[in-house]
Amino acid sequence: MVIFFADEGELTEGLRENMTRAAVLAVEGEGLESPACQLSVSFVSKDEIKDLNRDYRNVDSVTDVLSFPQFERDEIEYYAQETESAPEEFMLGDVVICREKAEEQAVEYGHSFERELVYLFTHSVLHLLGYDHEDEEDKANMRKREEEIMESLGIPRK
Repeated sequence: MVIFFADEGELTEGLRENMTRAAVLAVEGEGLESPACQLSVSFVSKDEIKDLNRDYRNVDSVTDVLSFPQFERDEIEYYAQETESAPEEFMLGDVVICREKAEEQAVEYGHSFERELVYLFTHSVLHLLGYDHEDEEDKANMRKREEEIMESLGIPRK
């Protein structure tokens, strides 16, 4: 798994490792070969994420994380089953996290900033893999995978 961190200096080694492990668990859980998978992560301000949210989702408000997938869910499923057809370098997409919003939410939810950041990243990687939460069934499936991954990392919800 290759993760391109735009602002790698902002993260501790342990946080980068947990994010990488979360991504590996997510992609391998979908049947993809993790060494071929790539994604990028950027950290932006509240103003920047608000602009992105408005421009790409038509929602004019600050959000915590945005995902920009390169593939549809059916394409992910196809490549998971037909591994010989999968690209050698499988760029899943881009994750954009608002650090300020993550810090605020960590306080609001009563857990560490690191836990919140890994959770938001995991949530976003699942979006890159085609998960969504538009209806209750999809939301339940996504939440289940998030919890499985977070528990595997040893940082479950309290």
